[in-house]
Amino acid sequence: MKGPADPQQLASARTLLFVPGHRPDRFAKAAAAGADGIVLDLEDAVAPDAKDEARRHVLAWLSDGGTGIVRINGPATPWYEQDVAALSDRPRTVMLPKAERPDQITDLLSRLPAGSSVVPLLETAAGVLDARAVCATPGVIRAGFGSVDLAAELGVDPDDPTALAYTRSHLVLASAAASVAPPLDGVTTALHDERALVTDAERAAALGFTGKLCVHPRQVPPVTGVFTPSDEERERAREIVRAATDGSVTVLNGRMVDRPVLERAHRLLSRP
Repeated sequence: MKGPADPQQLASARTLLFVPGHRPDRFAKAAAAGADGIVLDLEDAVAPDAKDEARRHVLAWLSDGGTGIVRINGPATPWYEQDVAALSDRPRTVMLPKAERPDQITDLLSRLPAGSSVVPLLETAAGVLDARAVCATPGVIRAGFGSVDLAAELGVDPDDPTALAYTRSHLVLASAAASVAPPLDGVTTALHDERALVTDAERAAALGFTGKLCVHPRQVPPVTGVFTPSDEERERAREIVRAATDGSVTVLNGRMVDRPVLERAHRLLSRP
């Protein structure tokens, strides 16, 4: 990912790969893993006594020309103020965990230089229920789904395909209503089960997600494959565009082609 000044690339990212902030030896490997962007994590992946060290390593990486989104610690934590202050030297793209209200976004952006942007993680019941307002807050590029955290709050199994289906659909609807990019699905914690990973990604794609958060480099290629339109899908979309020459309803291979069908074809062709 080129940096915070490229919201279009973030909006179309199929994969964002987390890397622990206290493991600088992994930063370059993560950046070279083929993901559309990396997330330098100061939150869940870092123990409390390693927070300061992680912050120093992330700042050094960014100061030396490295790029990445920074997941800071949440507003209710004792590390939030230091995280925000450390990132106030230049425009940043920040991932905000436990995002629940628009004022959290506006407060964060007011402390960061102009041109900064936010990826709110919706991972609490309160955040999910107010997802449209959060996503519509100026400076938000797209939302991420914190499926594991939300499942813990709700007392459900995050691997159960039905337990969070409503929530996923709700986040897709909220994003569309807020006119931001479709959300990024939550992580799959089964690091060595590619079938489970692909199944999770396919379910999310069927609901309208266009990307997924990853926690290991080996997850990147399968997830990228799921969220990349196939050659057949692209050709079908091109056929639709060619058939709808004057914008009027028409028929292609026995199927009606009207304006919504045409718009969907254009969206597919715009994806990486």
